[in-house]
Amino acid sequence: MKKLSSLMLIMFMSAGFVFADSNGGYFNENPFNKKMTIEEALKQKDNSYVTIKGNIVKRISGDTYIFKDSTGTITVEIDANKWQGQFANKKDKFELSGEIERDFDFIKLDADNVRKLP
Repeated sequence: MKKLSSLMLIMFMSAGFVFADSNGGYFNENPFNKKMTIEEALKQKDNSYVTIKGNIVKRISGDTYIFKDSTGTITVEIDANKWQGQFANKKDKFELSGEIERDFDFIKLDADNVRKLP
């Protein structure tokens, strides 16, 4: 019985180490990063983290843009350091990930990750 208990304890502890590493690793799904349409993103709560695909159709000012997909448009904020040397025109398709920010009746996406799609 002691051998079985010891074996179970070792298995439990080693499994805990596999999942307890906070330095990174592979995860099958990220529940905080939901891929969705702009229409769906506009319905999300403040501070929700989302990923959307579409086109940057207009620069409003500085780091603020209009982003569009087949379901609608959303205002996005893309800080200069998030571009990582990528250039965009209206024809280029991008995937943006970031936080939804709500302020009374204004909604925008604060982009953390900007990726040009092939």
